[in-house]
Amino acid sequence: MIDLGLHGGRALVTGAGAGIGQAIALWLARAGCDVALADKDASGLHATAGAVAEAGRHCILITVDLREAGAPARLVEQVVAELGGLDVAVNNVGMLGGRPPAPFLEQDDAYIHDVVAQNLLLTAACCRAEAQAMVAAATPGVILNVSSGETTRPALDLAAYGAAKAGVNHLTQTLAAELGPHGIRVNAIAPGTTLTTEVRAALTDEYVDALTASIPLQRINEPDDLARLAVALASDLGRGVTGQLVLADNGAHLSRNRPLRPTE
Repeated sequence: MIDLGLHGGRALVTGAGAGIGQAIALWLARAGCDVALADKDASGLHATAGAVAEAGRHCILITVDLREAGAPARLVEQVVAELGGLDVAVNNVGMLGGRPPAPFLEQDDAYIHDVVAQNLLLTAACCRAEAQAMVAAATPGVILNVSSGETTRPALDLAAYGAAKAGVNHLTQTLAAELGPHGIRVNAIAPGTTLTTEVRAALTDEYVDALTASIPLQRINEPDDLARLAVALASDLGRGVTGQLVLADNGAHLSRNRPLRPTE
């Protein structure tokens, strides 16, 4: 049996109520972490908590809207108080601000501001609060940011989202350099299309089939795929890895035949 070095660790996962965040929280629990589950959706948190309990680990549930002023700092303060510290932080917040994808010329100032705020600015605020807690405790730590494969290629109808996530990539590199002397590793995961419940409901069967056929590995990510990668990066298996963007898209970035839009 391989010791991943995570047993007894204290982890925080934002966006833990569903999808990728939910899967990451479960896999961190399976690796031995106690987990703080944060999301604005209380019902989703309870579902995640049940899975964590089945893995035999303790968890705390925090219903929070991280868009509120000061919310990231308050969240981390609560996690440290209730878990006794913070060793692993996974920032899985973001998306499109409740708005559908749209061509750039149709993205008004409010649209762009919301998307940038919910992706880049929230991630930055969470990273700062998490790093401050880790530095104050003078213990090594890991911060993982969930970015996007859309940062590696043109992203039609997702200009603001792709740009914001690209900012997360640069933030990740910079923080890795600044926080390395404190023993803190900072990396980002860039998923390709991932079949969360929400994403699958938004895609037609025809688009899913066409996308699958265009991908070298002939498969589309499930949340579980990203969770396994997150645990590897958070664990001793990734102890020499920092400042990296790890693209997990089954080779989709290699394809010249990728369907451009779900409606095409």
